[in-house]
Amino acid sequence: MKKSHKILLIILIVFAALAITGKIVISNIEKNLKGLTELEIEQVDLTQVNDGIYFGSHDAFPISVEVEVEVSNHKIDKIEILKHDNGQGKDAESIVEDIVNSQSLDVDAISGATYSRIVIRKAVEDALLD
Repeated sequence: MKKSHKILLIILIVFAALAITGKIVISNIEKNLKGLTELEIEQVDLTQVNDGIYFGSHDAFPISVEVEVEVSNHKIDKIEILKHDNGQGKDAESIVEDIVNSQSLDVDAISGATYSRIVIRKAVEDALLD
């Protein structure tokens, strides 16, 4: 076999391996994101949450969120997003205002759901339930 044929064959094998790997990665991401829409967000009884600063996080590749939640007099005073790896979900960060204003994690019925909004809600839930 000529050297140029061997090089071409190697290039074809590499491209095929990359294509298969890419398909697997995309399939896993789609599966993770689809699973987000099936997650239940537990409602937090704020009367059971003491004053303080709470930290929570939630990951659903490719989205990762860490939050700091400040509670005073059994009310959510402030939510700060410490980390948000999101792809195109930066706009979803406005959900923290909705949560503070409504004093509830049940805000997507009003404002529409995105994957990042779900992960942010789960991170706040994690902070308040731990």
